[in-house]
Amino acid sequence: MFIISGVIAVAFVLWGVLAPSNVATVAGTVNGFITTNFGWLYILAATFFLIFVVVIMLSRFGNIRLGPPDSRPEYGRMPWFAMLFTAGMGIGLVYFAVSEPVSHYLSPPTGRGGTEGDVAEAMNLTFFHWGLHPWAIYIVLGLSLGYFAFRKGLPLRPAAAFYPLIGNHIYGWFGHLIDILAVFGTLFGLGTSLGIGGQQVGAGLETLFGVENTAGLQVILILAITAIAVVSVMLGIDRGIRNLSLINLWLAFALMVFVFVVASSRDIVNALATNIGTYLQNLPLTSFETYPGNQQAQQWQAEWTLFYWGWWISWSPFVGMFLARISYGRTIRQFIGGALFAPVGASMVWLTVFGDAALQRLRTNPNNPLGDASSETAMFVLFNQLPVVQFVSVIASVVAIVVVVLFFATSSDSGSLVVDILTNGGDPHPRWQQRLFWAVLEGVIAAVLLAAGAVSGENALSALQTASIVAGLPFCIVLLIMCLGLSKGLSNERPMLRPQEPSPLTGLREATVRHSVRQRAEGEEGSGSGRHERREH
Repeated sequence: MFIISGVIAVAFVLWGVLAPSNVATVAGTVNGFITTNFGWLYILAATFFLIFVVVIMLSRFGNIRLGPPDSRPEYGRMPWFAMLFTAGMGIGLVYFAVSEPVSHYLSPPTGRGGTEGDVAEAMNLTFFHWGLHPWAIYIVLGLSLGYFAFRKGLPLRPAAAFYPLIGNHIYGWFGHLIDILAVFGTLFGLGTSLGIGGQQVGAGLETLFGVENTAGLQVILILAITAIAVVSVMLGIDRGIRNLSLINLWLAFALMVFVFVVASSRDIVNALATNIGTYLQNLPLTSFETYPGNQQAQQWQAEWTLFYWGWWISWSPFVGMFLARISYGRTIRQFIGGALFAPVGASMVWLTVFGDAALQRLRTNPNNPLGDASSETAMFVLFNQLPVVQFVSVIASVVAIVVVVLFFATSSDSGSLVVDILTNGGDPHPRWQQRLFWAVLEGVIAAVLLAAGAVSGENALSALQTASIVAGLPFCIVLLIMCLGLSKGLSNERPMLRPQEPSPLTGLREATVRHSVRQRAEGEEGSGSGRHERREH
C-alpha cells in the first residue's frame, strides 16, 4: 500500500505544480457542494462522537486496558500529555488564539458585533471550536486502534476497527481503501496545519525584520522547517518527538505566563471562569446549531465550524493513531479522561489569556489595530501593544516563532510516523527511510496548497480550509461506522469483564486470605501431630 499511496500523493503534487489554479477551482467546487449539502452531517457527527466517548468512559468498559491485563503505560503522564497536546492542537492554537476571538467579536454569526455582549459570545464560540468536540473525534479513532491492536492483536490500522463487522475482509481491498482514506485525510489535515504555520512564521519575520510575507517566502519557510522535522524523524520517537514536544510545551507555557503577567491578570482569571461557565451552559445549543434560514450565519458556520470539524476529522487518523501508539497500557477510562479533559483545560487557559487580552484592548479602543490584523499577524500585533519595553515584545515575538516552528516539526514528524504505519500494514516500527519520504511529502503538499490559493487569487487560508473540509467528509463516514465496530467489539467482552484497576481493599483482602491460610495450615499441622501421637500409642 506504500507504493499506491505514494504514487497518488506524488500525482497530486504534480497536479498542484503544473495546474495550481485548476486545483483551487476543483477544490472550491467540491467544498461548496459539501458545505451546502452535508454541513448538518458534520455538526451531528461531531456531537455524536462526544456523547459516544463519554458514555464509554463512564461505563464498565472503562476498566479495560489498551493491552493485556498486566500491561502498564510506556510514558509518564507529563511526556504523554506533552506529546498528545503538541500533536493534537499545536500550530492552530498559536495561529488562532488572538485572531479568532477578535473575529467572532467583530463579526459574530448573528448580530452586528462589537458590543459588550459579543465578548462572551466570541469566547464561547472559540471554546466550542477548540473544546471537547475535537478531542472526542480524535479519541474515537485512537481508542478503536488501541483496543483492537493492543488488546486483540490486530494490525495498528483504521481498518482493524471494522473486524467485528467484516472479519478477515479487513485484509482485502475494502480494508486497504479505509487505510488509504486515512492516509490522505492525514496528509491534507497536516497540509492545513503546516500551511498556516508557514504563514505565521512569515508574519513574524515581517514584523521583526520587515521581510515581505509573500506566498513564495511561506513556501520556502515550509520546506526549511520540514528539514527540522527530518532531523527529528532520524532521531526517533524517544529522542525526537518526545524531546521536541517537552521543549515546546515549556516554551509555550512561558509565553502564556508572560502575557498573563503583563496583561491584566486579575481580569483574565475572572474571564476564564466566565468563559468556562458560558461554554458549558451553551454547549447543548451550539452543538446542534445549524442556523436554518439565516444565510449570513450559515456562511459564518461554513467558514468556521465546518472548517474546524473537517480539519479535526481529517486530522483524526494522524492524532488518533499517534495517541494509540503512545497510550499502550492505559485503561480506557484513563485514555479518554486524559485525552479529553487535560488538553481541553490547557486550551481554555491558553485561549483566555491571549483572546481576552486582545478583547480588552478592542473594548477600550474600537479602532485598535487588532481589529484589522490578519490571522497570522494578530498575535504579533498584540505583543506590540503590551505594556512592556519594545525589546521585551521582540523577545516574545521570537519565542512565538520558535514555538510555531517546533509545533510544525513535531506535527510533521508525528504525521510521517502515522502515515508510514498506515502504509506498512499497521507495523508500529516502520523503516526510517519511508518516514523520511512522508515527512518531505507533507511539507511539499502544504506548499502546493498555499501556492494554489495564491495563484487562483484566493486567500491562502481559504485554500487550506477547503482542503480540510473536502478531506474530512469521507472519513467522517468511516468514523461513524468505526463507532459501531468498537461497540460490537466491546460488547463481546461483557461476559468476561472484570475490573482491572487496583482496588483500595486489595491489601485488606490479601491479609484476610493470608490469615485464613495460616489458620488452615495450623489446624492441619495440629491434626497431623495428633494422628502421629495416636500411632505411637
